[in-house]
Amino acid sequence: MDLKALNEAPPWDWPPNAGKLILEILADGQADAADRILAAELAGDYTVIDDELVEALLSVLNDSGELEDLRATAAISLGPILDHADMDGFDDPDDTPISEDTFRKIQENLRRLYVDDALPKKVRRRILEASVRAPQAWHQEAVRAAYAQSDDDWNLTAAFAMRWVQGFNSQILEALASSDSDIHYQAICAAGNWELDAAWSHVSELVSAPDIEKPILLAAIDATASIRPLEAGRLLMDLTVSDDEDIVEAAHEALAMAAARFQDEFDDDGDAR
Repeated sequence: MDLKALNEAPPWDWPPNAGKLILEILADGQADAADRILAAELAGDYTVIDDELVEALLSVLNDSGELEDLRATAAISLGPILDHADMDGFDDPDDTPISEDTFRKIQENLRRLYVDDALPKKVRRRILEASVRAPQAWHQEAVRAAYAQSDDDWNLTAAFAMRWVQGFNSQILEALASSDSDIHYQAICAAGNWELDAAWSHVSELVSAPDIEKPILLAAIDATASIRPLEAGRLLMDLTVSDDEDIVEAAHEALAMAAARFQDEFDDDGDAR
């Protein structure tokens, strides 16, 4: 199976040597640029990522002679494993495909590189977007500075980062009013992640709004279940008979999540009494 075939197949169908193939192309400075960018993208998948692939991604990211798009892709591919390792920890080595030392090395490299203003903007943006998946103290100021810039690209990165970094409720509410659909989308996701009740009116109206962009609708469906699970159940039932399979699936998933969250809240209240 070659790189193109890997990209077209679901990761669970990849052969055992997929990681080796990806590593060989990523590390080959003479390989086609498009192939190396694709290899960097695929390297971040949980089914293949390991300490060796992380080293290769960091090597590309740290090399100023590499293409900007390749470095940016290498950076963002480190995000999912940071998220996974930060959530699951390292008590059981079988649960996390990288070592704790590698996890710390990723964080140290991303922090060091991010403060270098000479890096291309796209690379720095992807570094911030990846690194916030395992939040650290420096992220608060970095996200605040990104959001304060008069630059839509940096504002989008900040809105994305607010999904993981706490302390930006007022900025999330402000971003919900953005005319930029990408920033709007990220703000909805952030509002749902932090169960931001002040966003309920806006998000709930989106669920029943006519002619709404599909990504915005799907994000709003998910957010309602997090913000007000009981009211979300009443709001989402009509969407379960939509003609769009994606909307039906999203509505059912949100209803299941809302029911689980409502049960958790009920159990917590019961325990408190």
